[in-house]
Amino acid sequence: VRLVESGGGLVQAGGSLRLSCTASERTFSTYSVGWFRQASGEDLDFVAAISRGGDGTYYADFVKGRITISRDHAKNAVYLQMNSLNPEDTATYYCAADDAGRVAGMKEYYDSWGQGAQVTVSS
Repeated sequence: VRLVESGGGLVQAGGSLRLSCTASERTFSTYSVGWFRQASGEDLDFVAAISRGGDGTYYADFVKGRITISRDHAKNAVYLQMNSLNPEDTATYYCAADDAGRVAGMKEYYDSWGQGAQVTVSS
């Protein structure tokens, strides 16, 4: 499945952004989806994942209630709502899809990846 992220940009500390991950294939609803991020010079880190049906979610510990993952099957989209952003959240954010439907933070589980969306948080 081909994934496209959007919604990145520059935001001040304390602000919010909503990232979108969309796919053209109707089969997108049969995939679980995860969001990962990679800061410059750092490893790829797991952020959040959501089940095929949208009723199961899993978050990285650092999220601490600031980030919410959701999906809209009618729009073939998965969203990452990020609030109370801080400069440490600056990274390229990637969405990824797992055709096995796992809701997990292991990047090896994910078969398809988007090109990434840059999020920059200024202090």
